Amino acid sequence: MIIVLKPGSSDADIEDVSRRVKGMGFKTHLSRGDVRTIVGVVGDDRAKEQLLALQSLDCVETVVRILQPFKLASREAHPDDTQFKVHGVPIGGTQLVVMAGPCSVESRPQLMAVAEGVKAGGAHVLRGGAFKPRTSPYGFQGLEEEGLKLLSEASKATGLPVVTEVMEPDKVEVVAQHADILQIGARNVQNFSLLKRVAECGKPVLLKRGMSTSIQEWLLAAEYVLAGGNPNVILCERGIRTFETSTRYTLDLNAIPVVKKLSHLPILVDPSHGTGHWEYVSAMSKAGLAAGADGLIIEVHNNPAEALSDGPQSLKPDRFAKLMAELRPLAQVLGRSL
Repeated sequence: MIIVLKPGSSDADIEDVSRRVKGMGFKTHLSRGDVRTIVGVVGDDRAKEQLLALQSLDCVETVVRILQPFKLASREAHPDDTQFKVHGVPIGGTQLVVMAGPCSVESRPQLMAVAEGVKAGGAHVLRGGAFKPRTSPYGFQGLEEEGLKLLSEASKATGLPVVTEVMEPDKVEVVAQHADILQIGARNVQNFSLLKRVAECGKPVLLKRGMSTSIQEWLLAAEYVLAGGNPNVILCERGIRTFETSTRYTLDLNAIPVVKKLSHLPILVDPSHGTGHWEYVSAMSKAGLAAGADGLIIEVHNNPAEALSDGPQSLKPDRFAKLMAELRPLAQVLGRSL
């Protein structure tokens, strides 16, 4: 449920309502808008009828039951788009964000070359995998902690914040020491122990959609992070599994406007995984932004032919720079900036 306070309610009013709600055994999540403040209430649905009594308070406009199962991720609880910054980089809002880098951190020379290339091309965040979940047990599994150290070094050299994947709850602390954004990959979108753990770490979370995950299931996964006290969640559409074999996955651009209607959370598009072929990345990047995405996450490699993972879907740095140049006028047409 949500408690909508009247315009002009004071901090004391908000504190009083929050205290009363907590006294009933619920958790509260505040959403402050330009006019109204909304107190989101999370807890046992069977006990929420007692919250209706709070409508008698002078500062309360109404108490409303949220119909969606994802309470905190819902636009009913948080009407305004979520916006925050990661080391000065805006996430959400009118400015688009582009995260770019290699699928896997393979070596210092490789990572530094790619990091410098995406920085020159206009990327805002450096992506790179240190712990790599692979379909085959024989595939390259990543450099692990050594890869994290290399990402930190590349971040310091370029000034780009880092996003990298964390796969296990007991690795969250060490990944958070080196990364600015923690990525939950498609295979872990419903790893609830991991979701609860990243909620506690205090770092923003990039939550990729699972290859067979419905939009409701995806938003409920985000709910785990939000309910755990971490409001800075970024969604990422990266393609779903269908009958089509011409591309690696089917990039579900329908999900962008659907999520925008249902949720306040920012959403990115991953055209690299969504297509699996570098020659389609440019078109689907543009389509993703046109559909309303708040940014992109793109795989870039200095030598895709010799990449240890995902070479066929990786852009070379010069192609990435060309794509960024093509995206800038599109962003202006859409009323956004890049």
